[in-house]
Amino acid sequence: MAMAMASLSLHFSSTNPLILHRLRTQPHKPFSIKSQAAPVLSQDELKKLAADKAVDSVKSGMILGLGTGSTAAFVVDKLGLLLSTGQLSNIIGIPTSKRTQEQAASLNIPLSTLDLHPHIDLAIDGADEVDPNLDLVKGRGGALLREKMVEAASSSFIVVADDSKLVSGLGGSGLAMPVEIVQFCWKYNLVRLQGLFKELGCEAKLRVDASEKPYVTDNGNYIVDLYFQNPIKDGFGAGKEISALEGVVEHGLFLGMATSVIIAGKTGVEIMTK
Repeated sequence: MAMAMASLSLHFSSTNPLILHRLRTQPHKPFSIKSQAAPVLSQDELKKLAADKAVDSVKSGMILGLGTGSTAAFVVDKLGLLLSTGQLSNIIGIPTSKRTQEQAASLNIPLSTLDLHPHIDLAIDGADEVDPNLDLVKGRGGALLREKMVEAASSSFIVVADDSKLVSGLGGSGLAMPVEIVQFCWKYNLVRLQGLFKELGCEAKLRVDASEKPYVTDNGNYIVDLYFQNPIKDGFGAGKEISALEGVVEHGLFLGMATSVIIAGKTGVEIMTK
């Protein structure tokens, strides 16, 4: 070992004395390599990515359906910014809830109604579940009736979501599938709704607010949330059965309505189309 070190020292001294000098005088510093993982985006950051991508489809002069919920709020924020900077102009928004109406108005987005603008160029909204056929569960934010009315009147409907909303079958997340019902005899309809889906292990619950009082929609109705142990096998059949019950106003199955779905995930933004 001593001979090897002497040989090494002689080699460096004969070829580059400066290097040898530094080796002798500088203290030893441990050398390590730290791997840098790609930054992990929060759920809100993923929603904003999807929202920004959807807004790329908005053109000046459009009539727009403005959705409701945490992801749709990012869309409304971006539209307000583009209007304020002059990158968009002459758009008119049709809000799907009082909450969205207030947000859009605060951003000086011109607003109107379906009464005055029955044809909508483009609607952008979030979703609570998205299946492989681009069928949706929506309405956990309580705005399902107005959302469905506005989005059904739209030539194109872009859904924005993060990848946690992807399911193999509707109801598969185990979270609420909402049904808006009239207040009159709500227990009667809750029992009937639960009975429709016994084989799917369905549990029906009246939605309540923070004070444990029945949640009331913008339309003055109640919501019964259906929780499924197994995914719904036939969405269109289920929707038809629910709608046939007297006292049901609307359900949260949005079937065959989405033109495209923009999903933000760990690998980037993916656009799903039929």
